[in-house]
Amino acid sequence: MSVPPGLPAGLPGWFTKGPAAEILALLNADGEEARPIGGAVRNHLIGQPEGDIDIATTAVPGEVVRRMSAAGFKVVPTGIDHGTVTVVADGRGYEVTTLREDIETDGRRAVVRFGRDWRADAARRDFTVNAMSLAPDGTLVDFFGGRDDLKARRIRFIGDPVQRIREDRLRILRFFRFHATYAEGPPDRPALDACIAERPGIADLSGERIRQEMLKLLVAARAASTLQDMADAGILGPILGGIPLCCGVARLARIEEALGFAAEPSRRLAALGVLVREDAERLRGRLKLSNEEFRRLYSVGHGWPAIDPKQGEQAAKVQLHAAGPRGFRDRALVAFARSAASPEDPSWQALVRLPERWQAPGFPISGLDFAARGLGQGPELGAALARAKAAWIATGFPSDRASLDALVVAAMPGHFS
Repeated sequence: MSVPPGLPAGLPGWFTKGPAAEILALLNADGEEARPIGGAVRNHLIGQPEGDIDIATTAVPGEVVRRMSAAGFKVVPTGIDHGTVTVVADGRGYEVTTLREDIETDGRRAVVRFGRDWRADAARRDFTVNAMSLAPDGTLVDFFGGRDDLKARRIRFIGDPVQRIREDRLRILRFFRFHATYAEGPPDRPALDACIAERPGIADLSGERIRQEMLKLLVAARAASTLQDMADAGILGPILGGIPLCCGVARLARIEEALGFAAEPSRRLAALGVLVREDAERLRGRLKLSNEEFRRLYSVGHGWPAIDPKQGEQAAKVQLHAAGPRGFRDRALVAFARSAASPEDPSWQALVRLPERWQAPGFPISGLDFAARGLGQGPELGAALARAKAAWIATGFPSDRASLDALVVAAMPGHFS
């Protein structure tokens, strides 16, 4: 296989043996041809794990289904009207798509027809780095200079960027995600100009599709600088429905690196767009966030700006008890990112790491403690338990029996002020 200097040579292992190789062999017979194309080829050239292995073929969907079923593979008609079926082997899915051409698009979906022209099929893809394939003999087929773009660390659209975007407006966000993941330096100028010109079309995209791209972008290697590029281009603000706090993401990324924490999309989204709880509610609606994603954003909005190492460890423990380890860490990291402290600041680092050295205990007082003192079931018991819990938290979560008995006595009706 021919590859440019500085990129790994040789065929990927999955191309020569295993389920992908078996599927390719079945389709490379009786006048048909099949090639792996897109991300798996791209990732092999830069020495990264292959990810999903997508296969393009001249065989029409019905023939793909027939051959795969005859060989004992499970076949799922995931997008058969558009030429795509998923072949399942060893618990892993391989998308197999018939060569096609777009004959009609509305910026969200395309009407296609099947064909046998490999160049025409490649030309309908988004970026040069995603249009490379491997011929059956292992030759790298690269019609549009994708391997040179990989080496130069740049992302370019195939052909006219405006036309590519009008075929699917999501390509605006995909451009920035791929730039953040694979590129260095400023975005490709023609691509950026096209994204700016076509940005009103983002409003036609579903929140679910936008969410998927944004969450991937947020954890990319150069997320912070790319988000700033999007903000400068007037693209990010309308997506968030507010003013993006790009500097917070940049600082959060440096802090995560200093502490050895993995990037998490929900936390970075909170750093980018959540100051108060209403921000979390707005983003849930705009991006169709899951309940868990929303809870993490809401926790940050609820906690800001109270958390600070200057308040002392006891105050931090109160927040940790209320928010739980992950919620507390999200709040602490985002607050750290919005402070003026160095990423190596020991007091902030100790605050963030509090869940590693202190586990919030369960409330050790129950209704039985009050029943032993003559207080039965009813509203007064609930109120007494609430008073005892508030006092237990305020006094540093004591666990010794004498302290707990004192809290129970103090919370009894008639014994509190």
